[in-house]
Amino acid sequence: MTTTDVRPPVPGPDTLGRLESEAIHIFREVAGEFDRPVILFSGGKDSTLLLHLAVKAFWPAPVPFPLLHVDTGHNFDEVIEFRDRVVAKHGLRLEVAKVQDFIDDGRLAERPDGTRNPLQTVPLLDAITSHKYDAVFGGGRRDEERARAKERIFSLRNAFGQWEPRRQRPELWNLYNGRHRPGEHVRVFPLSNWTELDVWHYIAREGIELPSIYYAHQRDVYLRDGMWLAEGPWGGPRDGEELLTKTVRYRTVGDGSCTGAVESDAADIASVIAEVAASRLTERGATRADDRLSEAAMEDRKREGYF
Repeated sequence: MTTTDVRPPVPGPDTLGRLESEAIHIFREVAGEFDRPVILFSGGKDSTLLLHLAVKAFWPAPVPFPLLHVDTGHNFDEVIEFRDRVVAKHGLRLEVAKVQDFIDDGRLAERPDGTRNPLQTVPLLDAITSHKYDAVFGGGRRDEERARAKERIFSLRNAFGQWEPRRQRPELWNLYNGRHRPGEHVRVFPLSNWTELDVWHYIAREGIELPSIYYAHQRDVYLRDGMWLAEGPWGGPRDGEELLTKTVRYRTVGDGSCTGAVESDAADIASVIAEVAASRLTERGATRADDRLSEAAMEDRKREGYF
């Protein structure tokens, strides 16, 4: 994928300002309505934007919520270094729920395909239960995937952490219903109405730092199922797959075993914005192998308690 000379339209200040105001309102609403909220934070672009908005919502006071990272162990080093640096910069408390711990004690088993993204559900629900979190902020957006397009901003989860579409509430006039029974919790998505292009325009406007892998760089990758994957602790090329050095970047960041890069020369924010504007695939559709397991892969995982 290469950038073009056509300049993409820039959303007016009212668009980004309206999205920002909505997200800040949601953060403050949760702070006033729930007892033990937590922010899911992996160091990816959406969770970094989420944290930036949380800082704005409560400034000059500190963010009143801890952070939670459900760690597959299949990480990109640049992202983990960035995650830890951001946490230290803001003086936040980070809880890490490690998939590897659940594999080691027998509560989970490695999948035959080696990917650990679907294994995140059990550590996530265990962390929510053990810490008694009643509201969990996530960076999901409705433009990412069909199942997420159905999601409410306040998404009720039952006592087993499962998403039940028929129990979701209407959200007319930006009124959010956070009522839940003991043992239930609510997933909260302040970025629901943002698009990938909105995210990048806002990152440019605010000067938000991201991990370097979101910009073009040289990396050894191999082609599998139409995606450029990197080798790592999760494995590498199979027979017939050749390791090549390519100029790539990542549109989304997840488990290294199933997150693909895209060929790109977009080394700065302006180039990334032009590239995203020209794309006809969402970042998950283009680069996430775990979403290709079936037509309803994401919805199935959400019903089990996934993000």
